[in-house]
Amino acid sequence: MKKYIVPLAVFAAIGGLLMYALYLSMTGGYSPRDIPSPLIGKSLPAFTLPTVADPNRKLSREDLLGRAYMLNVWASWCVACRQEHPYLNELTGRKAVTIIGLNYKDKREDALQWLNGLGNPYEMSVADQDGRFGIDLGVYGVPETFLIDKQGVIRYKQIGPITPEVWEQKLAPMMKKLS
Repeated sequence: MKKYIVPLAVFAAIGGLLMYALYLSMTGGYSPRDIPSPLIGKSLPAFTLPTVADPNRKLSREDLLGRAYMLNVWASWCVACRQEHPYLNELTGRKAVTIIGLNYKDKREDALQWLNGLGNPYEMSVADQDGRFGIDLGVYGVPETFLIDKQGVIRYKQIGPITPEVWEQKLAPMMKKLS
């Protein structure tokens, strides 16, 4: 009987911690989306990556200076990216924002099939097949979106899908200030 008490106590403790974390997230006391990025207020890390559409064409941080934009990290294998994708298409259709895509740890063929089948909200999308640039950005899941100002400085990081509420309440006002 004693050999069951220790594992049972450990299981109960872990269960209690998980229930407490769930309680905090449901009551607004904590959300994993609230994790701050250490890059806020710092320059977008230097990069030169091939575009998804044409791997012979490269895009760098310097090519994007002089304008504010959203950098949206996405992948064809990402379920949450599929959720936000129609809304990104809508934003682009309304010319509400310039979106640069960062295709993260994906196969080029799958990314192209995704964009051709679901629409392409991106002015351009670059391929980060090995995920190194994503690591430089502190990406730990997709989708994530960064607001970048005209000087190439990261001003905000959105973790999770962009919804109409997120756009209207957080991102649109910030983009208006950056533009």
